[in-house]
Amino acid sequence: MNNKTTLKQLANELNLSISTVSKALKNSYEINEKTIARVQALAKKRNYRPNRMALSLKNSQTKTIGVIIPNILNYFFSKVLLGIEDEANKNGYQIIICLSNNKYKKELQSLELLSDGSVDGFILSIAKETQSKKHSNHFKNIIQQGYPIVMFDRVTYKIDCDKVIIDDFEATFNAANYLIKQGRKKIALISSLTDLNIGKQRANGYKKALENNVNYKNKTLIVNIHNKAEYETAISSLFTKHKNLDGILTTDNVSAVTALKIAHQKGYNIPKDISIIGFADDKISRLSYPCLTTIDQNALEIGKQSVNTLIERLNNKSSAFKTKVIETSLIIRETT
Repeated sequence: MNNKTTLKQLANELNLSISTVSKALKNSYEINEKTIARVQALAKKRNYRPNRMALSLKNSQTKTIGVIIPNILNYFFSKVLLGIEDEANKNGYQIIICLSNNKYKKELQSLELLSDGSVDGFILSIAKETQSKKHSNHFKNIIQQGYPIVMFDRVTYKIDCDKVIIDDFEATFNAANYLIKQGRKKIALISSLTDLNIGKQRANGYKKALENNVNYKNKTLIVNIHNKAEYETAISSLFTKHKNLDGILTTDNVSAVTALKIAHQKGYNIPKDISIIGFADDKISRLSYPCLTTIDQNALEIGKQSVNTLIERLNNKSSAFKTKVIETSLIIRETT
């Protein structure tokens, strides 16, 4: 093994508890000499290196939070991260940030890397690959080691832990209703999050709004985009196949701005001929022409509430798990 051997791995190989291994490595009087010798011999063989930031397994807090996000370039996650850092600092905590890059293996490695006493708990949003392949045991293992997890945005209900989310269903339900009230007769949803639970919830909200309105006569129209290379072709095809399209709702702003560009190219007057709504209040939405109407997820508040929820959990580990729902809002701009 390499120097990334963890306390948990040593404990499993020796068939001892993590607490016993930790104490044996420190020559604790609570552990007999034979066990100490076994533990320290294996630790030397496996080239184990304790993390200097770790203060104690149980009796102290590191005052550090591990944060794992899928994509640092995504505006939403960057804004959540700002909220996390601000609120953590206010409460005397530091953060260690790891990127999963939407890969299960990197997410797993990040959890293992920090679960050596470096942090008191984790705040994370699940990687796309983890969710699409329905992995969850790595989260259960970390929780069993005594590390609380707060999930935000991309969460799984297979894991008993605290969660901070928005109501993705309601967000698109309200946005689609807004377009219908504007008199739009043929509204499409462009989704780049088909494999994620949040994408499914957003699609369901769109569908329900159309189904609920007796005056809306067209069927649901959903364009699923699976990779970046498909944006232009898939959205161009949407406009070509549906000449009477007059409303577009998207699950991200890249889709919305791409649709805006193609509508310009095809001679649409926006918003007279077609209305477009994006998802996330980022710089793209404010700098596009015309300025893009968007669903604001209130990312800063998600970050702040994630920190507060984790601190509450650290202070009261026996309390019932909570799911906090952060309110979204529709920011009306020139595309509607």
